[in-house]
Amino acid sequence: MQSMKKISVFLLAILTAPAVADSNIFFGEKINAITLYGAQSTGSGSLLKLIQPGIWDFNPQTFLMAQYSQPMKFFRLDSRLNLNIGQNIAYNSSKGLSFFGMGISIDSALFQYDGWYFGIGIGPFMRDNMDRWVESRLVFEEKVFIGKNFADNWHFEIFTVHFSNGNFTDKNKGFNFAGIGLGYKF
Repeated sequence: MQSMKKISVFLLAILTAPAVADSNIFFGEKINAITLYGAQSTGSGSLLKLIQPGIWDFNPQTFLMAQYSQPMKFFRLDSRLNLNIGQNIAYNSSKGLSFFGMGISIDSALFQYDGWYFGIGIGPFMRDNMDRWVESRLVFEEKVFIGKNFADNWHFEIFTVHFSNGNFTDKNKGFNFAGIGLGYKF
């Protein structure tokens, strides 16, 4: 019993030990970042639209988002904790699908090389209304992105994002967007 306790403490210490690194790929030596994103709707539908551009169906919706981030580690991966504020502007045939939302998310870099990074993100968002695509105010964001740091304080990203409620309700077509982001680290 005593040896089992020692093994448990040892494993717990290894699994929870902080990872030591000189910098975070998203921040370098900085500790804050502001990123502005702009995206075009790639239609409603499944999460597969994150990684299959061939099934994108462009709709008259524009998504704008401001993101404040701080560095963190998530399972020892360079990550960032984000506070997001976004507005979907729907027009023409998509009228009635506009929404304002706020959320928190975690983005993690799965791969990094020479200032380039590839990652994924996830987090909950609260919207100001329900609509004919998603019947709830609570939605979850799933994101895939590729980014590049340039200069000391700037980064650029290309991303796709999916918002849905995980089938909490009968109506859950989801929202999908593809776009670009420009960020400043300080």
